[in-house]
Amino acid sequence: MLSRLRLARSRRVGATTFHRLLAEHGSAAAALAALPAIARAAGAEGYEPCPEGVARAELAAGRRAGARLLPFGAPGYPPALADLDDAPPLLWALGDPALAARPMVALVGARNASSLGLRMAQRLARELGAAGFTVVSGLARGIDAAAHEAALATGTIGVQAGGIDVVYPAENATLSARMAREGLRLAELPPGTQPQARHFPQRNRIIAGLARATVVIEAAARSGSLLTARNALDYGREVMAVPGHPMDARAAGCNLLIRDGAVLVRNAEDVIEALGGSAPVASGPAPLPVAAPVQSPLPGPETGAAEARILAALGPSPTPEDLLLRSLGLAPAVLARSLVLLEIEGRVIRHPGGLLSLG
Repeated sequence: MLSRLRLARSRRVGATTFHRLLAEHGSAAAALAALPAIARAAGAEGYEPCPEGVARAELAAGRRAGARLLPFGAPGYPPALADLDDAPPLLWALGDPALAARPMVALVGARNASSLGLRMAQRLARELGAAGFTVVSGLARGIDAAAHEAALATGTIGVQAGGIDVVYPAENATLSARMAREGLRLAELPPGTQPQARHFPQRNRIIAGLARATVVIEAAARSGSLLTARNALDYGREVMAVPGHPMDARAAGCNLLIRDGAVLVRNAEDVIEALGGSAPVASGPAPLPVAAPVQSPLPGPETGAAEARILAALGPSPTPEDLLLRSLGLAPAVLARSLVLLEIEGRVIRHPGGLLSLG
């Protein structure tokens, strides 16, 4: 576990790179040993993986918070995340991890929600919980808090943008404490991490990945809730939305989603019907990653040429990796090795949903 934690916390090793390194080297310890050479090949001199002392300090902080570390593939890790290319390498958990093995629906929406929006979130959460779904949201104020409160009796999961021991916003302290006892809180970042703007897209991808469907209840035309819906689409999940009055800016995002094909939601029955008419059967535990060493990511002539083509094809706006693969005509293994090098070098940035841009 210590080696996996060190690999996940090493500089410029994101979730996708973590999984590629693990597959290519067969174990986290072997990947850690190879990282300095990979970094040197990418032009990053003096690169050092996350020190063992830093990882041990994180484990100690998690224990002090009463949290449990769930590495990818281990018992308790959410099965719904296991098939994602950018699945979190590890999660800190407070509460009952069994809630993440049940079928899940995400309810997300505006922080400055209207009274009608809050009532709708509460109603959907109660009814979906009674139907056997775990309700997932982001522990923010507004729609998130209303959904969590209403689903505490049946099962709810809050995905945090900061550390597992950091309550944000402070007004949700009582709710957060109850969820640690009666529900489940999850966090990808180390304990003690204060939420920053860049952390919320990371959190949103986990919400979308956990849930069979993401239901948006009140969202502006440009909002984090729509980013969560985009993540859900990228992962092949259902996207649904509650319609609102055209003159209400808080309904603009929901109405746009419906216009573009999202399922219109009036009640829990609409959600259940769109998912097949009943609560889906929960999948079994996620399998442990297979140790299958393949070619080393150290560059050869083909990889070096591929890096130049990748950099020429990318820009500041994120591009889907599968589109890049098709447009460049590269072998998947060559593209994967080149991206690992470019990510470690900091010349390519990976975004949630399999998107890439120049660093």
